[in-house]
Amino acid sequence: MRPSPSIHRHSLSLLSLSSSSPRLSCRPFAAAAAAAASVATRHTGRDTTAHHLRPLAPLSRPPFSARAMATDASTSPPAPAPPVLKQPVKLACIQLASGADKAANLRHAAEQVAAAAGAGARIVVLPECFNSPYGTGFFHEYAETLLPSPPPADAAPSFHALAAMAADNAVYLIGGSIPERDPAASGKLYNTSLVFGPDGALLDTFRKVHLFDIDIPGKITFRESEVLSAGNRVALVRLPEYGTIAVAICYDVRFPELATIAARNGAFALIYPGAFNLTTGDLHWKLLARARAVDNQIYVAMCSPARDMSATYHAWGHSMIVDPMAGVLAEADEKETIIEAELIGDAITEARKNIPLNTQRRFDVYPDISKGKIQFEEPQP
Repeated sequence: MRPSPSIHRHSLSLLSLSSSSPRLSCRPFAAAAAAAASVATRHTGRDTTAHHLRPLAPLSRPPFSARAMATDASTSPPAPAPPVLKQPVKLACIQLASGADKAANLRHAAEQVAAAAGAGARIVVLPECFNSPYGTGFFHEYAETLLPSPPPADAAPSFHALAAMAADNAVYLIGGSIPERDPAASGKLYNTSLVFGPDGALLDTFRKVHLFDIDIPGKITFRESEVLSAGNRVALVRLPEYGTIAVAICYDVRFPELATIAARNGAFALIYPGAFNLTTGDLHWKLLARARAVDNQIYVAMCSPARDMSATYHAWGHSMIVDPMAGVLAEADEKETIIEAELIGDAITEARKNIPLNTQRRFDVYPDISKGKIQFEEPQP
């Protein structure tokens, strides 16, 4: 039996300047054809791969309609914008310990999602490759076929387990990521995040855009591109009660363009399931989380697997939630745990009032990347 993780809570007060603070059409999708009759049930270790297998709507949605949030410096100040975050919401990151048994990983994830929801979280995040060990040697073995949608349970047990976790606990669930097999191209794999709503409906499917190819002499060499293919879109997911979040995966956090596009299109939080290692994690994990937050004056959540020194890949851990002034609201160590924080719209408003970047940008000097040619839809072959 794995020990139950501790839950670290943080409630944010208002910040001031002195704070230290298919073809895959990967979009929000229509509601589930048959949602669970009750969302109060909690998982208690039963096998989620066979639980609440519900038919889900096919993968389709209208294109995301981008809206710019900043104005040219030469114009007068804009009228007050509506709140980016409509109401406070508790977000939890589950720093999960996963092993080689996929079914056991899914059962364990279900237990921890229930624990986070029981503590009041309404948005729950799982880590990158939560259903398997992380590594290029594992992607083929653990990959699931998600298309056509909804996929059969035997082809995509993680898909159906995540849908059940979301519905049983009435939460928005960012399902970390899983290896995805493309049925239209033999051997083609993606690193894919599935987002489900509180009724178990699939809201979005995001494929990692930037593949983790690095070579730090004497430290680590890793090439996801040897096995994986890259996704081709920005993922913005609307949560009706709260607003818009952006989802990206791990190495994507190093590319500020994705974050800027998301923030200037109304996102209140950037969600990154990620598995940095002991080299890159120590160097840049916290730095990147705080940089993306302060650059865009929104929340950032980074959710890592727990560290397992007996595994072939050693995750950094240190899942964290960062506020719009780059203050770290909650941070894990390397062990399995759940961290949580309350996100408050006034914190975003206050940060942008005190340091009004959105009205000071000089698009007469440099381009507005949020108005360029942006892929909000996965291109069709």
